[in-house]
Amino acid sequence: MSAEATQRGLTVRDMEVILEVTSKLAAPYDLTTMLSEVVNAAKQVLHADRGSVWLYDAASDELVLEIATGIAPVRVAASAGIVGACAHERKIINVGDCYGDARFNRDVDRASGYRTRCMLALPLIDHKNVLVGVMQVLNKTAGVFDHDDEVLARALAAQCAVALQRVRMTEALIEGEKMRQELEVARAVQMSTLPSVMPAVPGYDVYGMSRPASLTGGDTFDLAMLEQGLLVVLGDATGHGIGPALSVTQMHAMLRMAFRLGADLETAFLQVNNQLAATISDDRFITAFIGLLDGETHRLRFHSGGQAPILHYHASSGLCERHNPTSFPLAAMPLSKLRPAVTVDLEAGDVLALLSDGIYEYGDRRNELFGEERVESIIRAHSAGSMADLSSALLSGVEAFAQGTPQEDDITIVLVKRRLRT
Repeated sequence: MSAEATQRGLTVRDMEVILEVTSKLAAPYDLTTMLSEVVNAAKQVLHADRGSVWLYDAASDELVLEIATGIAPVRVAASAGIVGACAHERKIINVGDCYGDARFNRDVDRASGYRTRCMLALPLIDHKNVLVGVMQVLNKTAGVFDHDDEVLARALAAQCAVALQRVRMTEALIEGEKMRQELEVARAVQMSTLPSVMPAVPGYDVYGMSRPASLTGGDTFDLAMLEQGLLVVLGDATGHGIGPALSVTQMHAMLRMAFRLGADLETAFLQVNNQLAATISDDRFITAFIGLLDGETHRLRFHSGGQAPILHYHASSGLCERHNPTSFPLAAMPLSKLRPAVTVDLEAGDVLALLSDGIYEYGDRRNELFGEERVESIIRAHSAGSMADLSSALLSGVEAFAQGTPQEDDITIVLVKRRLRT
């Protein structure tokens, strides 16, 4: 593997640091601790001397400096200074000479005795396009902040915004509530990470859904268009409840970060696996399918950490080809290398079907399992229709088979179909 990670000039070490930060921000923190982590992460990643986080108070239209290095808490109008310009314009502001910028407020320096040379101001926008606040990073240890710093800062800011919004939402919702309310919040956080709209992929019909067995589950999925192609993910953590939900949410965020930073399939799989192995408890692991589809060549490459079966329905023959895992489950152990990725060529009408154990191992009153044969039969019968309809048929088939037996495991379905030629 090359020491250089890719298109944006980021080293493997840069990616390791970012993934480590993402891992930390996925942990359940109170707001003060989270803000400290954000500031420390920004300083570490960008080699800066100081940092601060301003949280946006929508009720008063103010920015509130909740935590900073060497600066007392303060409130300013959301339109004031460089931080206000950053919040208003919702874009990074890179100032190489703060005292030469008319927007810079020197009063803070006078009060603290600190001299600000250069600054990066980053808007913190969550996944629903809501302004959470502004992060400022001050005085790069060598020179001024450059374009590469901005690329790293954007990636960090995206994760920080979601993490901060999650903490604020969690603190607001669980205050004074007991375990059930905490689980409901965890479910809301977990479900908010799943795609709310399926991506539009020319020539393809893609669909995904997840239904936890309890308030929170150990399953996740992703379908997203990236520079590298269509990202296809299905993950299943051991167990149920808050612990597994945090594990798969952490994996989900780290994968998105790795690919956003330009990683290829192998680099992303290895780095995320190794970071998870170092951070989650020894008794937990995640089976995960991670693939990238090139919509022009109709070729999908994937690694599967313990996730199986992977079904490829061939429209030309009406048969389902079964693929096995390529590696151990994620977090089971650190890895230094991988087997070659599996390549799947999708012909017109073909369907790639990824289903979690909640489908295959759903039992009826006699403890008979739904199994692969019933899944394949439903795929054959409904492959000509939409993938949303195929998903509904699979769920209906399981429910009819179970005859009222309660759902005991999370159910997740990810379907990718190459449309028939028109």
